[in-house]
Amino acid sequence: MTKPRVLLLKKLPDEAMRIIGAHCEIKAYDEKRIETREGLLELLSDVDGLLQTDVRIDAELLASAPRLRVASNQSVGYNNFDLAAMRERGVAGTHTPYVLDDTVADLVFALLLSAARRVPELDRLVKRGDWGRDGAQAEDHFGIDVHHATIGIIGMGRIGEAIAKRAALGFDMQVLYTNRSRKPRAEEAYGAQRRPLEELLRASDFVVLMTPLTAETRGMIGEAELACMKPTSVFVNASRGPLVDESALVRALTENRIRAAGLDVYAEEPVDPNHPLLRLPNAVTLPHIGSATAKTRYDMAIAAANNLVGGLLGDRDVHLVPELQS
Repeated sequence: MTKPRVLLLKKLPDEAMRIIGAHCEIKAYDEKRIETREGLLELLSDVDGLLQTDVRIDAELLASAPRLRVASNQSVGYNNFDLAAMRERGVAGTHTPYVLDDTVADLVFALLLSAARRVPELDRLVKRGDWGRDGAQAEDHFGIDVHHATIGIIGMGRIGEAIAKRAALGFDMQVLYTNRSRKPRAEEAYGAQRRPLEELLRASDFVVLMTPLTAETRGMIGEAELACMKPTSVFVNASRGPLVDESALVRALTENRIRAAGLDVYAEEPVDPNHPLLRLPNAVTLPHIGSATAKTRYDMAIAAANNLVGGLLGDRDVHLVPELQS
């Protein structure tokens, strides 16, 4: 039997390559060919499967890939999938949930603590040799407490629940959340209380955005939502950059209408080095590293490899994105 042919646009660990190579023919290519959309589309003309992170799978791509049956994302997000086009063509779309939940939740708390206690700002101060200079007083370095504060989680999925666990059990925080449906397990285990978005924003000391990017959620945090937040509050986004109106966020931070922000994602990535967010001392900015630990990225690669093979051969369980499940 002829092996299905696959195109891999990610550097994978040896074990993931072994899983794929045992069942599929891996198409070789010149790196320069994928630097343009046209080159990529040409490469897809004779492949049955694709493994990548953020290539847009849309009608144009599908028209250039008549044999494509599986698009395997090495990520939990899948806003690069044109779900309607994939559904019409019968192309399976898979992702890698579960394996990164705790790692991303850890990163959220790193951002939250760093913004609350001004860790990057004060680290720079010490390294500049400015500690104690010019009559600076201890209170000039004050931050805000995280313990026993109120956290509002927008989007109580698996990662949201992992954040709620850390907040409630680790920091004795009151947990509020907004979500399309109730989360009885989080309510019982962590005392989480479901609230409408505006009420959550007004009541929370820390607001964490963990919502998938869809047509409905794009730009969901803008001028009006930021105006609802406390002037002492901290905003954290580790989900997707386009969920936030960045110009409104810059204004809120510059005018001290909110205290600080911790960001791992941006509307355009890599973020422009001249972006005004990067000049603000009360914005902690990371380079989209939510799942970036060696173990988690390894586990994601193995999951993506198994999704690709399983989707093509039907010999193992795969993580189809919910909207493409029959």
